[in-house]
Amino acid sequence: MKPFLSSKHFLLAAAAAVWCLAAQAQEAPPGADVESLLALAKLNNPEYGAMRYEAAAASERIGPAAALPDPVLRTELRNVTNYGAGGDFSLLPSQVGSTKYTLMQALPFWGKRDLKREAAEAEAAAATGRAEGSWTEQAARIKATFAQYFAVTRLIGLAREVIDLINRIEGITQARYAGGLAPQQDAIRAQVERTAMLSELIRMETEYLNTRSSINALLARPAHAPLASPERLRPVPPPARLDYAALEQRARDKNPQIFAADARIRAAEKTRDLAYRNRYPDFTLGVSPIQTGSRVNEWELMLELNIPLQQESRRSQEREADQMINAARSRKDATANQLLAELSSNLAALDAARRVEMLTQTSLLPQAELTFRAALAGYESGKVDFATLLEAQRQIRSANQDIIKARAEQQVRLAEVERLIGEDL
Repeated sequence: MKPFLSSKHFLLAAAAAVWCLAAQAQEAPPGADVESLLALAKLNNPEYGAMRYEAAAASERIGPAAALPDPVLRTELRNVTNYGAGGDFSLLPSQVGSTKYTLMQALPFWGKRDLKREAAEAEAAAATGRAEGSWTEQAARIKATFAQYFAVTRLIGLAREVIDLINRIEGITQARYAGGLAPQQDAIRAQVERTAMLSELIRMETEYLNTRSSINALLARPAHAPLASPERLRPVPPPARLDYAALEQRARDKNPQIFAADARIRAAEKTRDLAYRNRYPDFTLGVSPIQTGSRVNEWELMLELNIPLQQESRRSQEREADQMINAARSRKDATANQLLAELSSNLAALDAARRVEMLTQTSLLPQAELTFRAALAGYESGKVDFATLLEAQRQIRSANQDIIKARAEQQVRLAEVERLIGEDL
């Protein structure tokens, strides 16, 4: 009997299956976790892309900044009328009195080219810092928006669970009303509560669509492009890793805005040094062969230099450069102060959200669940009225909502902290 599949056919089938699985994996929409969104945004986000191109353009200015000016070639035709030589007017070098060719090269004073290159390098570093700052901003927005996406998805699930619970309660009220153990008002109130929850569900589904559109905009995808259901949030570091003093130093060392401010200070300092170096003259060297007839029989050498007589103008430029350094330093101080104030505020908000979640999870929610179970049992036995049962149900819903919102708030604050220190925790 022949085998059902030959080894060749088996290998082909296995390869096809692997290819199909790979294609499905590639087609799977992002959104299950924030890492997939960040990886896609780093490739596609247009604002970050524009800043990277600007940084690349700034780096291309380094070479030209230190380059010598282009040389100059000058041609002088002497005695083109051939006066005294008995000839006619001509523009041909061999048929005029003489032709002088001058090749000139401008040479800046010693050290000026190095200062220009160093200033351009500092400006390129500042552009790189701005690009990295743009990415930290975009990454923080993606992390915060994903936290909202996660929260609204969980809130929608919670709302549907509450609607199912209300349907169950309504069934109990209908049974009690049919048995003459409860007034019709209880059944009506259950229906009103369900309608209110359905309205809230519609509002949250609208918020879900808006959040999805915001994420897709950050990823440069169509607004209605599908996203995977969020599966998990990033773990929040323990309080020991959120010490303000340590994070303050990391912010000073790693924050792209502070890095860019330092680079602008260096650029201003190099520009100031160049302004002082302009007190010294620049040179131009030249060599000139002189053609008479068809032969070159003379050579000339030339040295030219500018005379820096306009000292008042140069002093003004030097004072301007000094003030630009002061401005760059003040701007860095202002940036650092603002960033550190935001860092302190976000750490406090993160700690508050953590404590709210812990308190609600360990205390409020268990108490609300016990209250609801007791109220439900009491209502079924006729010992508790329907209003008490509804209030107990609302307490459970409110506690669960507070937990979801507190977790999302922690993620938002964590994203802000990471933006401020310039790296992930």
